[in-house]
Amino acid sequence: MPESSLYIVTGSSKGIGEAMADLLLQEGDCEVIGISRSKVQRESPNYTHLEVDLGQIDELVNKLGDIFPKKEFRKIVLVNNAGWIGEIDHFGNLEDQSFKNIFEINTIAPAILMNAFVKNYRDFVGSERIVVNISSGAAKKSIDGWSGYSASKAALDMLTKTAQLEAELDDNGIRFFSVAPGVVDTAMQTEIRSASEDSFSSLSKFKNLKKNNHLSSPQQAAEKLLYLINHSDRFSEVLQDVRDF
Repeated sequence: MPESSLYIVTGSSKGIGEAMADLLLQEGDCEVIGISRSKVQRESPNYTHLEVDLGQIDELVNKLGDIFPKKEFRKIVLVNNAGWIGEIDHFGNLEDQSFKNIFEINTIAPAILMNAFVKNYRDFVGSERIVVNISSGAAKKSIDGWSGYSASKAALDMLTKTAQLEAELDDNGIRFFSVAPGVVDTAMQTEIRSASEDSFSSLSKFKNLKKNNHLSSPQQAAEKLLYLINHSDRFSEVLQDVRDF
């Protein structure tokens, strides 16, 4: 049995993805493939960076062979972390293209990566295989100004639940989770706080979260995700929230 593990992390240039890659590389017994549209300088022989814009679906499809190496590992994990809040505004004020853009990044790209993961690794029965999709509490409630974000994350939750059902029916041993990471101090929060109150009625609440230091750090969120990955047998449900464990 190989000793090393493989982690594929999207959105690895900043936020939770960057924190997760850093934590994994400190362990020293794994290879990390980071994916983002930005260049990343990370001095580690165990890190490979792929510049891919997940909003460009054809570009992503052409890179799938590089993202999923056909090699034996003790554990193989895909973390669909990359996400985008999209245009924050009410219906009637949104650009038509914004719906396409947000679903490509938050839903379609993760779905393509999940499909490729299963296609490449369903027969690797000697390896523990896990897919973790980063969802949001917004997937379960209506928030004005966030229609595209909430809907795209709700769709991601259902994709994940369906993938887990199929894994059980096919008996391939792959585990799927969709995890809400809490409210994390990332660039997305900066975008949210830059919205206008007319387009987002909860603006003052989110400004106060930052002002009162009530945001989790990316490292704290990454540590919770790694706990779930390393103790997946303790989690029976597909939908998870880091605030519950």
